[in-house]
Parts: sequence; C-alpha cells; structure tokens
Amino acid sequence: MLTRLAELPLLVVLLGFSGAMALVPALYALGVDDLELARAFLYSALILLVLTVMLGIATAAYSPRDPTRSHLAALVLAYAVLPFALALPLREAVPDTSLTNVWFEMISAFTTTGASVYPPERLADPVHLWRATVGWFGGFLIILAAYSILAPLNLGGTEVSSGRVPGRGAVGTAQVARTADPSVRLTRFALLLFPVYGALTFLLWCGLLILGEPGISALIHAMGTLSTSGITGSIPFQEAPAGAAGEVLIFLCFAFAITRRALPGIRLAENRRPLLQDPELRLATLVVLAVTLILFLRHWFVATGAEGDTAEMPPSFWGILFTAASFLTTTGYVSADWQTATEWSGIGTPGLVLLGLAIIGGGTATAAGGVKLLRVYALLRHGERELEKIIHPNSIGRGGTEARRLRGEGAQFAWVFFMLFATSIAVVAALLLLAGVDFEQTMVLAIAALTTTGQLAELGAAVPIVYQDLGDTVKIILGVAMVIGRLETLALLALILPGRSRG
Repeated sequence: MLTRLAELPLLVVLLGFSGAMALVPALYALGVDDLELARAFLYSALILLVLTVMLGIATAAYSPRDPTRSHLAALVLAYAVLPFALALPLREAVPDTSLTNVWFEMISAFTTTGASVYPPERLADPVHLWRATVGWFGGFLIILAAYSILAPLNLGGTEVSSGRVPGRGAVGTAQVARTADPSVRLTRFALLLFPVYGALTFLLWCGLLILGEPGISALIHAMGTLSTSGITGSIPFQEAPAGAAGEVLIFLCFAFAITRRALPGIRLAENRRPLLQDPELRLATLVVLAVTLILFLRHWFVATGAEGDTAEMPPSFWGILFTAASFLTTTGYVSADWQTATEWSGIGTPGLVLLGLAIIGGGTATAAGGVKLLRVYALLRHGERELEKIIHPNSIGRGGTEARRLRGEGAQFAWVFFMLFATSIAVVAALLLLAGVDFEQTMVLAIAALTTTGQLAELGAAVPIVYQDLGDTVKIILGVAMVIGRLETLALLALILPGRSRG
C-alpha cells in the first residue's frame, strides 16, 4: 500500500490526504448532532477522494525526468492548488461568504499563518476544528518537506550548515537520507516524523484537558502550537480555562519550533550532541530572555509610576516571556498576562518588538517561519570572527571545520537569504501601498504574511488590523506572500533557475 502511494505524484497524494482530513470535522459534527455541517464535510471529503482516485489512475505511469526537482515543484504546486481544494468544505459549511475569503482562510491555515477573516463567533466548532486540522497538516508538511525535499537540495537553512550551493544536491545526500530515491526518502521520513508529531500533539491535548480546558478547544490549541499556526477556536487563547498552567505546557512545546533536535526519537547525526549545546536553542534563549528583561526592567528605569504593585511582577514577567517566545516561534499566541505586562513596562503595545521577533523566526526544519535562528547565528559568528581579525589579524578561527564553514560560506548564504527576505518585504509592501493600504498597516501586514505570523496584525500596529475589512486585492497579495514566506525565496529561485541535482 505504501509502495503504491510512493509511486504516485506527490500532489495527488496530498490531495488524497486533504480529502481524508475532511472526515475529522465530519465525525465531530456528527457527534455533536450538527447533521448539516457533517454532510457538508462528508460530501466534500468524498468529492476530493474520488478526484484523487481518478488522478491517481491517470498518473500511475508518470515518471519524472528529475525526481528531486519534481518533488520541489510538486511542493510549490501544493501551496498553489490545495488551498482551493481545502476551501471546498469551508465553502459548503459557510455558504454566505465569498470564494476569496474561503481561499484566504485556507491558505492562511495551510501556511500556518493563522490569520482569519471571520469573527470567532461566526464559525461553528467543527469549522474551527477544520481550520486547526488544515494548519496542523500544513505544519507537518513543511517539516516533512524540510527533511526529505529541501535538505537534499541544500535549502530551508541546510545550506548554512553544509556550506554548499542552495538548490543543488551534493555527494553524500544519499548517505544522510539512506537512499537516493526521493519517493522512498519521502515515505521513510513521513513514517518517522508523523508518529512523533502526532504523539506530541496528543500529549499536549491530554495535558490541556487535565488542566480543565474543553476538549475541542484543547485540541485546537494543541494543533495550533505544534504547527505554529496559532489558530484558536470559539474560546480565545487568553480566556482558555487551562490558565497559566496551560501556558506553561505550551511554552515547553515551543522548543519543537526552536530546534529540530528537540523532537524525540529522530536519530540524526546532529542529534548526537547534547541538546543544550544546540546553537539555535542557545540563541533563542538569549533573545527571549533579553527581550523579557528589557521590557520588564523598563518599569523602573523609564516607565512612569514605577512604584507599581509588586503583586504584578510575576504575571508581568511571565506575560512578556511567554508572548516573546510565542512570536519568536511565529506561533502568535498571546499570554493572558500580556495586558498586565504591557502596563507594567509602560510601553503600551510593543509592536516593533514582536515584529522583530517574528522576523528572526524559529529553527530550521521546523514549522516556524521567519529568517530562521541558524541564519542569524551564522551572521553573528561571522561578525564575531571579523572583530577578532581586526584585533588579531593573524589569529586562527576556533571551532574546527564545521564552525569555519558556518562562519564562511554559511554566513554568506545567510546574508543572501536575509537580503532576499528584505527585498520580499519591500515588494509586498509596495504592492499593498498600490492597493491603497496605509503605510503603517502595509509594513505590519507584509511582515505578518512573510513570517507566517498572522496575529501580528492585531498587536503589531497601534490600531489592530482586521483582515475582514481588507479588500479582495489585498487578501490575494497577502495570500501569495504567505506562500513565499512559507516556502522561502531560495526554494522558489532554485526551482526557477537551471541546475541539476546530484543527490
């Protein structure tokens, strides 16, 4: 069975999984006696599954000339085609809406952005579950793609540690993946990653249930955390009954979006070193603690009324710490103590701080977006080495071959990506300005889309931005920007530019 699925084009397989996922909200709607929604999701699932079978029969003999680049092209096409298929159940479940809105909702969930054009009270719980399931599936897909599609082509951050040209395979890829066949490699990593990804989601769900959160809300928040989509249901995250204890559980799960080495049971070469020595985890800890301490200590040095109630100190510190880690991993959940924290620091809504955290992003080969911590770490190491050479021109860099490669070719590729990311922000912002959006909103929306952190629209600007009020043209621009931010510009350039893979 798995062998037959591996022989089908990746896009057809993903379409089939999209149809199978629609059965989840259908069963839930049936369980809560909402027969109308159950039929909507069931019929949509059947349509997608029948279409998958027909396409599978038609493409059974398909054999690409370059399987590695074919899988990369299929991944790009998945973000272009699947949102329309995923919008079919939503269109049936929410009939009084436009095609642009359901497409935007699904592409936002599929890219783990988490932006929504619908007020939470307008959607029923099965629809919220569908949004969370799509986001959860999108988070798993990008992790799977990072291991099985992007890594062999030195993309997605792998080029920083390998020092090889992005978009081209290299000798040794087969050794890392234990096989040179992209289809077999994709199947192998899917069987390796999915049980871990699903088990972590299940454990977090159970933990939130034990802490008193309702079942559907706990499941949605568990899916939103592991996928970094930050999707929530009818109960806002800040009002979740799990309270501070639930936030602690979710905070611990942010580690899976900071470094891929935190995933248990994944035996890779880099996992042999202690987790605490991971550069991404160390850098994330430094950034989050620095932001937390600066905003927390600002109460005494800058803010007026510094004689505030000492009882607000612990919740203020925790509110800043949790929210900073949430936006660094591009999840976008906001602590229930965030309002207390902003009043404590006296800075109001520190939108620029949250925008900067989202731009830095999480770890490579995770569901997080942004520039990625490893690229920032490589640039910092390169700058440190350049300062050493200024003081001691004849000094020899420490750390061995791996560290020298990270400070050299890795930093060069990281700088190229950073420039491409900045250019993408400028291009998206220019398009939004031409579409009639104000400048401040333009910058917030552009960064929110490219970092896949849709919640920045609410907290990044002085006045919260409501996606529902945006025009169709703006929504289309943001949807395309979400795909670019999710796949990264290097991967898109590697697909467009000529080049052959050797691995």
